[in-house]
Order: sequence, then C-alpha cells, then structure tokens
Amino acid sequence: MTTLRIGNASGFYGDRFDAMREMLTGGELDVLTGDYLAELTMLILGRDRLKDPAAGYARTFLRQLEDCLGLAHERGVRIVTNAGGLNPAGLADAVRRLADRLGIPVCVAHVAGDDLTAAYPGSLAAHAYLGGFGIVQCLRAGADIVVTGRVTDAALVTGPAAAHFGWTPRDHDRLAGAVVAGHVLECGAQATGGNYAFFRDGDVRRPGFPLAELHEDGSCVITKPPGTGGFVDIGTVTAQLLYETAGARYAGPDVTARLDTVRLRQDGPDRVRIEGVRGEAPPPTLKVGLNRLGGFRNEVVFVLTGLDIEAKAALVRDQMEPALAKVADVRWELARTDHADAPSEETASALLRLVVRDPGQGAVGRALSGAAVELALASYPGFHVLAPPGKGSPYGVFEDVYVPHGGVDHMAVLHDGDRVPVPPPHDTRVLHDVPEPPLPEPLSPGPVRRAPLGRVAGARSGDKGGNANVGVWARTDDAWRWLAHELTVDRFRELIPESRELTVVRHALPNLRALNFVVEGILGAGVAAQHRFDPQAKALGEWLRSRHLDLPEALL
Repeated sequence: MTTLRIGNASGFYGDRFDAMREMLTGGELDVLTGDYLAELTMLILGRDRLKDPAAGYARTFLRQLEDCLGLAHERGVRIVTNAGGLNPAGLADAVRRLADRLGIPVCVAHVAGDDLTAAYPGSLAAHAYLGGFGIVQCLRAGADIVVTGRVTDAALVTGPAAAHFGWTPRDHDRLAGAVVAGHVLECGAQATGGNYAFFRDGDVRRPGFPLAELHEDGSCVITKPPGTGGFVDIGTVTAQLLYETAGARYAGPDVTARLDTVRLRQDGPDRVRIEGVRGEAPPPTLKVGLNRLGGFRNEVVFVLTGLDIEAKAALVRDQMEPALAKVADVRWELARTDHADAPSEETASALLRLVVRDPGQGAVGRALSGAAVELALASYPGFHVLAPPGKGSPYGVFEDVYVPHGGVDHMAVLHDGDRVPVPPPHDTRVLHDVPEPPLPEPLSPGPVRRAPLGRVAGARSGDKGGNANVGVWARTDDAWRWLAHELTVDRFRELIPESRELTVVRHALPNLRALNFVVEGILGAGVAAQHRFDPQAKALGEWLRSRHLDLPEALL
C-alpha cells in the first residue's frame, strides 16, 4: 500500500519559526503543510491590507521559506500552505521572486475564489472556506508550492491526498479519513503533547510537530519525526480530534466526516492508527467568515491589596461611574487572587478589571484613561494599576454566513498563469444531527470521594465564532461508564456558572469515550471582541477539570 507522508510545520501565524527546517530534516516526507490562519488572523491581515494593499499574507512564511526552500527542493518535498491569507496571489508572486533570487527552480501555484468581501459591504474581510480540490488541480499540474487563502484547515491534507491517490469528490470515506488526519495535524504540537491535559505523561518542554502516514483507503498513522520532543498517544490524538468540533457530523466543503466512526489504537511508541472513518456528501453551502470592525475598546486593571478588598472595589467603581455613564458596554470583573496573611505583596493582591467598548474612540479613550489616572492619589489605600490605560484600540467582530457552492469562483491558478475552474461537488447532503448513541451501562454504585473532575477525565476547549466547545474524554472504559452518565448538561452548567443562562448542547462520541459540549454565545462576538477573560476559551476545559464533584473511589 503506497503511503503518503504529510507533515505540519505551523499551527498558527506566529508558531515556532524553525519548525519548517526541523520537519524537512527530520526524516522522510512527501508534503509539508503550514496552517497560518484563524478567525482572528483574518482580521489582523485585513487591517494590514488597509495600510498596504500589497499586504494581507503571512510574511513569516516567506522568511521561513528563504531559509528552507533549497532544502525542500533537494528533498523533493512539496509545500502546501494557507499563508496566502487575504492575498494568495501576492504571496505566490513573492515566492517566485524569492526562488528566482535564490536560483531555485520551483513551480508555484495558488488557489483563488474565497474572497467575497465585495459582496458584504462594511466587512473588512469576507472569505469562504474552500475545500481541497483547488489544491488537487495545482499539484496535478506539477506545482512544488501551493499557496491558498481561506480554505478549511483540513483541506491542506485532503488536497495532497486526493492528488496523490487519485481520489474523486465522490470518494467520501477516503476524503473523510483525510479530513480527520488533517484536523489532527492542523494545530501542530497540540497533537504531540502541547496544551495537553495529561502533559506530565511525557517530556513536552519542546514538543515536535506531527505527521500523518496516509494510505489509499483513507486510514492513517499519526506520528512525529524521530528524536523530536513530546509524545503521540491515543489521548493526544483524542484531544485534538475534539478541539473546535461539535457533534458526530464534522462538515466541510469536500465531505462531512463522521467523528462517531473514528477508531483509534496505539500502533507502537509515538504512533496512533486512525481507521474506520466514514464520510457523507458535504452540505450544500459553504461557510463564509465575516470580519468587521466593531468599535473601540480599552481596559485598566486596578490592583487591590490586603484588607477590605470588596470595599476597595466598590469605591473605585463608584469613582469611575461618571466617566463611564455614556459608554455603550462596561464590564467589571474582580479576580480574588489574594490570600490572607500572604507571604508576598503579589499574593496579597486581587485584580479588578475594567473593560469598556463603544462605537466611538473618544468615549473609551482619553476620557476613560484620564478618569483612571486622576484617582492615583484620591482612591483606595495602595492604589495602583498594572499598566496605564491607553487611548482605546479598535476591536473586531466575527460572524459566519453561508452561500451555495456555486456562489464562489473556486479557481486553481497555475504557475504559467492558466486558471482552472474547480467545480462544486455533484452530491450534497443537508446536515442533520445524528441521533444520540446508546450509552454504556452505568458504573456500579460504590464509595465516592470529593475530588477534581480532572483526576479521571481530560479536556480540551476552543472557539468557533461566539461559541465555545469543551471536549471531555475518559481514558478507561470504567471512567467512560461514569462520565457518560454523570456529566450531563445540567451538571456542566452547575460546574461552569457562566453557561447557566446560555444554550449548552451535549454530543456523545462513544468510540472516543468522549463528550463534546458546545456553549453558545459565551464568547460574544468572537475572539477579536475579547468578550471575556479567556477570549478563545482555551482554558475553559481546564477550569472544568478543576471543579470538584463526587468521584467513584474505584476510579481514583
């Protein structure tokens, strides 16, 4: 069975710079991918483009390539990346100029058609999430480097796999297997022990980057280059599978992957086999991410030390109230980080955070900062702030809308300038929730002990627009029997008070011994709006794991 080895060298714009070289020198590799885009990144690139129409792509990729292009060419490794961002044509041209300057003969192609900004007046950037078949056309035409704009993260893997194995858009099961592999790879070191609940299971001081050994039937093995840090096991792969997903149907532009069919098994040290993935026709519409400027925000953090913390917080709130009267959105949050009879001033202090938002910069700019600074000698004892407030900065709002597949001009633009249209899928299927699967038999009653949930379960959380997901999984069958019945929506709301007034949906994935909770609206207008202390819900799962409840002693 022919194996295609696809590695990843970037999980976000700003990831480890030397990962590209590490992957190219780490052993046999056929394709190297790089994921640079996120909802927030599109807003950042949109603001870059306002200043310079020639900008709009991830410049880090170009600097990495200057160091590694010769190495990739020598080793015959093709590179596929979404670093093109809002300007894939511009990045493709820049790569060609770099290659000419370095004297390295490479063919560079790019994928176009995702930019729908003109159709959405008032948006800073509006881009459809394209699938992998534009990448397929580029690779089949001989491209050594393929630059895309907004494609799904998994498309960076489905495209090379379909091109290599000759898959067609109707090969749903094979494509679904590649989607699952792509989802595991897309966040880089999160699959090799990074950001992992049970990080003490291995040495994660400098985790390596993952790679997938893909087979023609869509199955794969997730591993990493020999000698790199971190580790790959069923837990690290499960955690990444749950990241930023929801129910059993994981929809994309090429295929809907059935996460409830995924089977994992350890295939040796740092090797996890993924098999059994089933796929269905994709939904009839494409997701479009809209980014726009929502207004201006500012914040100041008051430090409250020692005694009378609540009274000190009440005083400064009263003193600031006149300056905040006309501000559209005002949020106060008191974090009781203080300890009684503390051995250091820092551990004796609490933090009172004020965040303000308004359509106009004036209301949250100097008027706010002036009012805060003027309290320096006229407020609670020990008054100081972590940093002086600024003049107010713009914030973004993200939302998603949907358009028919035919509403975009998906196009592969080849090295010689030829433009090859990419037709929409012939078959589509409207998404419906999968019926709840049967749960295992409950664990037999027995003695319990009050302890943190994280003693028996892992979790990983993330953001999708204004929603957050929290994936929770058990590492043993007995722990799953308990978790499946104990962690209901009501119990989740009890443990996470922020969710009590919000819609919470639970999805069970028995094959993964996992539950996935979607908390709607907890992130407001998305990460760029910085609605809450943890605006991307990165640590929401760890907060859940820290909450105490009655755990069966048999599991401890």
